[in-house]
Amino acid sequence: MTGGALEINGLAKNFGEDRVLHGVDLSVPAGSVTAVVGASGCGKTTLLRLVAGFETPDAGTISIAGRTVADADDCVPAHRRDVGYVAQDGALFPHLTVGQNIAYGLSGSTRSTRARVTELLATVSLDADMAHRRPHQLSGGQQQRVALARALAREPALMLLDEPFSALDTGLRSSTRKAVAQLLAEAGVTTLLVTHDQEEALSIADQVAVMRDGRFTKVGTPQQVYFTPGDEFTARFLGDCVLLPGTITSRVADCSLGRVPVRDGAADGRATLVLRPEQLVATTVSDGDHGAGVGTVLSSEFRGHDVLLVVDVGGGEPITVRQHGLDPPTVDAKVRVDVVGTAATLDERP
Repeated sequence: MTGGALEINGLAKNFGEDRVLHGVDLSVPAGSVTAVVGASGCGKTTLLRLVAGFETPDAGTISIAGRTVADADDCVPAHRRDVGYVAQDGALFPHLTVGQNIAYGLSGSTRSTRARVTELLATVSLDADMAHRRPHQLSGGQQQRVALARALAREPALMLLDEPFSALDTGLRSSTRKAVAQLLAEAGVTTLLVTHDQEEALSIADQVAVMRDGRFTKVGTPQQVYFTPGDEFTARFLGDCVLLPGTITSRVADCSLGRVPVRDGAADGRATLVLRPEQLVATTVSDGDHGAGVGTVLSSEFRGHDVLLVVDVGGGEPITVRQHGLDPPTVDAKVRVDVVGTAATLDERP
């Protein structure tokens, strides 16, 4: 089934005196995955519930596959929106078996339904014999995977996922989300995922929307929001970052690391540069070396495949360098920090 696009325009929601969403706009291309990421309480789950039809907006419109399902005059009930919804707790029917939960709402012969249930169990990494168990006989992670399978069973035009992998351990979370992403892509289902896990959002989504206090601070591809975050909140929320004051002249910035190229569109003058720690490389130098980018390793945190170094290069806060864990510079070593790629600049507007 070909999924339809989701269009959200000017969406606002209050709970009493508390404004939760402030005129949110979002366009989700057909067949793609958009992840809304933000801290607890920022409004992302409320957004999902409005799209699902569990809440009524105070202003704005929601359209699914070209059909308006919510506006100032009307709100289509949840069961008529052709959406699949997976909540954090799974919300399985306790009186039904796993197989009956997954098959709920499916039409067709008993044989075809059983085959579909077996296929979906495999997709979410569960054995076929679990179809005969009851929800209370499963772990929390297993229950969540059954909930995913149930939502996928009818191949909805729009899939809504609210922290669907949060109950899974790290290894299973990664494999399950890859399998689910592949299935959604093959089915052409437009998907809106809500998560607080930045790595999950960046890895699974075609588009990432960062939310803060009921507003989006940045919407774009994973690469765009990560490497050109625009503001300090977004930069820090999506991972470790290095912020450096500098002066830009003709797309080159002078800063404590020397002359660093900046991305297109950066205006000349004073600016705050933003780099990711993996864009920096620390190389041990002799005690007699001096100049921009030369400093001392203050600490080293070995993480197996990589190492985090904190380096004092003078002229401001120490910087964080993330590089491979093979033979890294030691604590107190003198190093030169070089930049790989280009720096972005922060939006200085309030």
